[in-house]
Amino acid sequence: MTTDRFDGIQTFLEVVESGSLTLAAERLNLTRSAVGKALARLEARLGVRLLQRTTRSQSLTEEGQAYYEHCLRAQAELEAAESGLESGRREPRGRLRASVPLAFGHHYAAPALLGLIDRHPQLHVEVSINDRFVDLVQEGYDLAVRIGDLPDSDRLVARRLGEQTMMLAAAPSYLARFGRPASVAELAQHRGIDYCCPDRAQRELRDPQGRTHTVMLPWRARFSDLQAVADAAIAGAGIGWLPNWLLARYARSGQLEAVLADHRAEPMPIHVVWPRARHMPAKTRCAVDALVAAVPECMEECRAREPSDTRRSRRTQGSHS
Repeated sequence: MTTDRFDGIQTFLEVVESGSLTLAAERLNLTRSAVGKALARLEARLGVRLLQRTTRSQSLTEEGQAYYEHCLRAQAELEAAESGLESGRREPRGRLRASVPLAFGHHYAAPALLGLIDRHPQLHVEVSINDRFVDLVQEGYDLAVRIGDLPDSDRLVARRLGEQTMMLAAAPSYLARFGRPASVAELAQHRGIDYCCPDRAQRELRDPQGRTHTVMLPWRARFSDLQAVADAAIAGAGIGWLPNWLLARYARSGQLEAVLADHRAEPMPIHVVWPRARHMPAKTRCAVDALVAAVPECMEECRAREPSDTRRSRRTQGSHS
C-alpha cells in the first residue's frame, strides 16, 4: 500500500463536511483550485464521481455516500489508535483547548486549568473565555464548561461539576438609600440590573414553600456579562440578577448582600463536556480531573458563605423539587 492511496481523502471529507469547496479551502488553508484538483485526482483514481456539483450546491452521489461512510469509519479507527497511544503515556502533553463561560471561567474554570501547566511541563493550555456555544468537534476544542441543561448528543460526554442558582443582590449603599424589599411585590418599587442571557426567559423566583413568583423588577440597565452586572450592583446602581457563586464572592467582602435571600430561581446544572472517543486523551483526562477537583470545592465554599437562612431555604425548596 502506498501513500498515494490516501491522497485527497482528507480533502474529500472536508469538502463534504463544510458543504462547499470554498469553505473547505479556507479550513485546509489551500486555494479553491487546489481543493478542486485534489478532489478530481481522487475521483480519477477511484474511477467514480463522488460529488455532484453545480455553481450553487453540491451533493454526494450514491458511490460518494458509500465511500464517505467508509472513510469516516477509517478515520475513527485512526483517531482511536492515536488516542490509545496517547492514553498510554504517563505525562499529558500538547495543546489543550478549552472553552469556558465568561464570569465562571474567570473565577473558577480558568484558574483550575491554569494550574495544569505547573504540574505538566509538556502541556500547553489555551482557554477561550466567552459565552459563545462552541461546536467542540468542528472547532477543535478538547473540552468546554457549560451551564444549563445539555442537549442530547451522542458526540459528547459530560460530567457534572455543580449547579448555579440565580438570585437578587444589592450593595449596602443601595439598600441604605432605597430600603430593602421585604417581598417580591415590593421589587416593583426598585430598579434592577439584568443579565442579558441568550434565552432572555422571564425572571422567576421560588419561595421557601416552593411557590413561583414572577420578578416584576423594573430593569434600568442590562449587561451581557455577569461580572458587569455584579460591578453595577456593587456601585449601588440597583438590584442585580446574579448567580449564587458570584454573589457569594462579594457577600464575603461585604460589597453585596442577598435580597430576598430565601427566594431563588430554579437551579441549573454545570457540566464539563468533551468529544466522545474510544480512548480519552491524557491531556483531556487531566483537565477534566482538575475541574472536577476544583469547581465542586469552590461551589461548596460558596454555599458555606451564604447566610444561614439562604441555606435553609435551599434545603426546604429541595423537598419540593
